Amino acid sequence: MAVGVGLGLAVGWNIANVGAIAEPLAHAYAVGLAAVGLLTTALFVVHMAMQVPAGMAVDRFGPRETGILAVAVLAVANGLAALAPELALGLVARALAGVGTGLGFVAGSDYVRAAGGTATAQGLYGGAGVGGGGFALAIVPLLENVAGWRAPFLSAAALALAMLVALLLAPATGRVARARASLRSVLGDRVLYRFAAIHTASFGLSTVVANWVVTLLERAGAASETAGALGAFTLAAGLVTRPLGGWLVRRHARHARAIVGWSLAAGAGATAVLALPAPLPVLALACAILGLAAGFAFAPAFAGAQRARPDAPGAAIGLVNVWAALAIVVGTPLVGLTFGLPGDGRLGFAAVAVLWAASLLALPRRAQLAG
Repeated sequence: MAVGVGLGLAVGWNIANVGAIAEPLAHAYAVGLAAVGLLTTALFVVHMAMQVPAGMAVDRFGPRETGILAVAVLAVANGLAALAPELALGLVARALAGVGTGLGFVAGSDYVRAAGGTATAQGLYGGAGVGGGGFALAIVPLLENVAGWRAPFLSAAALALAMLVALLLAPATGRVARARASLRSVLGDRVLYRFAAIHTASFGLSTVVANWVVTLLERAGAASETAGALGAFTLAAGLVTRPLGGWLVRRHARHARAIVGWSLAAGAGATAVLALPAPLPVLALACAILGLAAGFAFAPAFAGAQRARPDAPGAAIGLVNVWAALAIVVGTPLVGLTFGLPGDGRLGFAAVAVLWAASLLALPRRAQLAG
């Protein structure tokens, strides 16, 4: 289970490592911020496309074996990205990294499940995944002083290699005997789309915010190190609330719907505050609230999807996560474009807040969330 959680952290680092030093990367690549956003888009386009195939691979070959392939691909992709500050090379490398994150995200979740993990354990896995992105936001700006523009890629490659060693030494779970579910039956399962909606808000939209919040705070007057530390809260706080959300929903099943619903509302409200020309302390508080709120829905969404499809838990997770990836693919460059409009990106953050609030319309029933 520890190895599965570590895999989540190594995968999650790639989510926000580029956004951590977006402006220095733009300078190194000699492009605008919107083009830097394409580096994240390239990763998530492939990550999104890999979700259901990754789930099917995990169901067929086992999570450890799929995870080994994932981190090997991540090590190669990030090494490639570090060769030269060429946008075309960066886009190809980040697309290849999307293969690794797509495989690794589903593999890590299923490895935790196969190890006997409860919803709380799924939350711990999710916390490590989103925490990896948060740590990247805080640490990559510091590494830039040593490694320059290569800091996001060299750090991601080092984590991938460390996890490759860990997975090679970890026990295999093997394939779990289960009825073979058709892809059509998984794609047509309406219950899974409710879980996808809350996961898209809590993970997808929070990742869009995380990729640009450092830039937003810097333009609001924060120093680079301060902006990185505050921006890290938008992801790293999930280390606490993702496992906490799983524990609360399991312990207080009667209130499962209220717990998830209030967390979604709080995330939308905090993002709306970031869209305002508020003082830096208020924006810092909004970052903390957003990060904490975003974590609660993860474990109920993933554990609920796995319960709903015991015949294909990997494919179910893939379907739930593909919509979050789509939000990141579309949202990250669009929010980046709004930094060229009046308000320095606040219009983009306002749009994200509206979408986050809309996820409440698809909130699953209590029995679906709590089992």
